[in-house]
Amino acid sequence: MNRIKQITAVLLAASILSGCAEASSQTESLPASAASEVQTVPKETPAEENIHDNDALYENRDLTSVTNMYLTVSTGNEADSSNHTWEEINSHSTYYYDDLGVERYKVEGILQIDDGNGLGEGSYGYGETVPNVTVQVRGQTSSYLDSKNYKIRIKAGKDEYNGQRTLALNKHVSDPYRFLNKMCYDLLADIPQLMSARTQFVRLYVKDTTAGGSGEYEDYGLYTMVEQINRTYLENHGLDDRGKLYKINMFEWHTYDEIMAVGDDYDEDAFESYLEIKGSDDHTDLRNVLTKLENYSIPIARIIDEHFDAENICYWMAFQILIGNYDSGARNAYIYSPQNSEKWYFISWDMDASFRRNYFQKTGYLEGQSWEQGLTQYVSLVLINRMMKEESYRRQLDDAIHDLMKHALNPDVIDKRAEAYSKVVKEDIFHNAHSNYFCDLTPAEYDQYVGMLSSEIQLNYTYYQESLSRPWPFFVNPPEYSESDIFFSWGVAYDIRGESVTYAYQLATDYEFQNILAEDSGLSVPYARIGKLDPGTYYLRATATNESGYTTDCFDYYDIENVGKIYGCYSFVVEQDGTISYQSQEDAR
Repeated sequence: MNRIKQITAVLLAASILSGCAEASSQTESLPASAASEVQTVPKETPAEENIHDNDALYENRDLTSVTNMYLTVSTGNEADSSNHTWEEINSHSTYYYDDLGVERYKVEGILQIDDGNGLGEGSYGYGETVPNVTVQVRGQTSSYLDSKNYKIRIKAGKDEYNGQRTLALNKHVSDPYRFLNKMCYDLLADIPQLMSARTQFVRLYVKDTTAGGSGEYEDYGLYTMVEQINRTYLENHGLDDRGKLYKINMFEWHTYDEIMAVGDDYDEDAFESYLEIKGSDDHTDLRNVLTKLENYSIPIARIIDEHFDAENICYWMAFQILIGNYDSGARNAYIYSPQNSEKWYFISWDMDASFRRNYFQKTGYLEGQSWEQGLTQYVSLVLINRMMKEESYRRQLDDAIHDLMKHALNPDVIDKRAEAYSKVVKEDIFHNAHSNYFCDLTPAEYDQYVGMLSSEIQLNYTYYQESLSRPWPFFVNPPEYSESDIFFSWGVAYDIRGESVTYAYQLATDYEFQNILAEDSGLSVPYARIGKLDPGTYYLRATATNESGYTTDCFDYYDIENVGKIYGCYSFVVEQDGTISYQSQEDAR
């Protein structure tokens, strides 16, 4: 989450004055000329512009059924990089291809699917004698493991499977329960204000006929298949398949140069480092709304009314907050806008970081804590930051949270779903050689912790309430230096109740802050100055506290492998020549 911002003393002073004025108000600070235009209660989105899922897709669904997929793989051709063996496919992580700058290897395959009635006439792939699919590894970190996740792509001219041409099979190795992502999508399907995606448990059998293969079917164990969100998804779910659709990789709704670039300056690869293009490649409407969001003379209520569906945003946030999905916000979502419309909508994606509170407490792993609980995990986003400074939108979010707790996410629903899913996956994860199960839960503990999942909804609600009392987190700026001293500064912490905020900092030579070199508290402005530092690595902790005594960490953190995040910690290096370099999250690993 670290963001590098170069500042000057003049700009910092202006920022402090502006931020202090903003913190004293319950609404956004606006120029006097625009203040009269603020709408304290936003208009409702016209009903005809709301989007709704295709409920027929989820009718008569058996949430715990297992589909058996039989895949016979063979070596293909060089033209589409499918001229490889199954062993080659499973020997490399996806980083291997990134390093070489080549497409991921594929194999061809014949896919046959038993949906519960066998592989007879009428089943998918019945009678196929030539390859109808290609197969490749998918995922990132998970691709290091022996058993891979796979993307099965149905060839052009072949029948789709349940209206899908891309079938993504996932082990979800980071999920100690192996059903969280599926459960979250199945829960979404019962929430009329939000879009979901179809899911299915899959048992994969692979017959390897490539060089070195056995030519016999081998049980690769259970996977979860989640419907891919693409143009086909839009069509199947009753949306506009020619609309704008982006997968958020890392995006905080700023006017990034790479996003705003046009003509010869436009670089699609640079653009997609923020947003993957899954629909129209006309980015005019996106650039337009981003420009408006960073123009603070335009009231946020007007922007929301013209370009968003407040109900969609509030229910999307409410759902993610209550399931404890700390890995959402600036990533792991899609945004969609129909053609000939200026409205944007959120669609959820990749929720296997949810329902982890009890498990992390057992293991001591540091994730989903501090500002990653409740409302504050979203306030780094320009859109949400501006929106949630308005009391009317906070009320709307609160209403959505209470509605979900009462209905879709009540304890009985969660308990029944979790128990049913666990019965499907438990035997496989503890006994199948392809399970990649590294969790330190015993089978008895697994049952115990599955039974505790429903309690996390109330726990996450408590965190949400607490987040409303704390100042909002902020980013630390890169330290500035001179021949005699170093100047630290950080952003202004906003308080929704208009309370005054003071700051504290500690500077240490270790991330545990045992050897503290300098510290101060009760600071009325977000900066500090100390003397010159010797060459080495240093750690700065910065916090903000309001009048009621509630404290928040800065957004910055130090990430330690197998430990997690040290929240509120900014790391930097003083070089031999006295210059300062920033130590990124990746460098810290």
